[in-house]
Amino acid sequence: MSFSEPTTMATDYVLVALCAIFAWRLWRVGIGGAQASVCSWSAGFVCFGLASLAGGTFHGFSMLLSQAVRQELWTLMVYAIGLASFFLLVGTLNSCIVPSVRRFVMPIPYIQLLVYVIWMATHDDFRFAIYDYAFTNLSIAALQIHAGMTRKATSAFWLGGGVLASFLAAAVQVNGIALHDHFNHNDLYHVIQMGGMYLFYRGALLLKDR
Repeated sequence: MSFSEPTTMATDYVLVALCAIFAWRLWRVGIGGAQASVCSWSAGFVCFGLASLAGGTFHGFSMLLSQAVRQELWTLMVYAIGLASFFLLVGTLNSCIVPSVRRFVMPIPYIQLLVYVIWMATHDDFRFAIYDYAFTNLSIAALQIHAGMTRKATSAFWLGGGVLASFLAAAVQVNGIALHDHFNHNDLYHVIQMGGMYLFYRGALLLKDR
């Protein structure tokens, strides 16, 4: 069997495995400690894993799949990324904003997700998934910087590192930076994201609901 983009497929599938492990561990911690913020991040990792599974299958088996199936995989991937952004932002808000204020800001991730879904229905470009994820990352960074400065939140260091890794990966993706003919910008993007996912995982473990 000949794969269309074997390296891209392989790095995507490694991300699937990592996201599954991180999601399971976060879920156990979140349920055990009754922490909605940690459970939300667990759901985000599930969505990232689903996006990577769809993306890896799209890149690896595109020569064997019909155009309709490829389009379905692509659609699943971009919407799963949007849903991941939603869960990450919801979880971060739960851990950083007191309930009396949170009720006013919690609609933000819902509105963001709704706008993203409507926009992607007519704009089939991965760049918009990156832009949506970038907004989420900026929000996470701002919330965690505030939590780190005001409450000495230990999650800020790890989540901040995850945000930086995500922006580095996005820069690689958008600018098409490749290391080799057989290790393209998608592959490098995935490898950097692996590091970012680990940093996010470590930070999410430390989140506490407010």
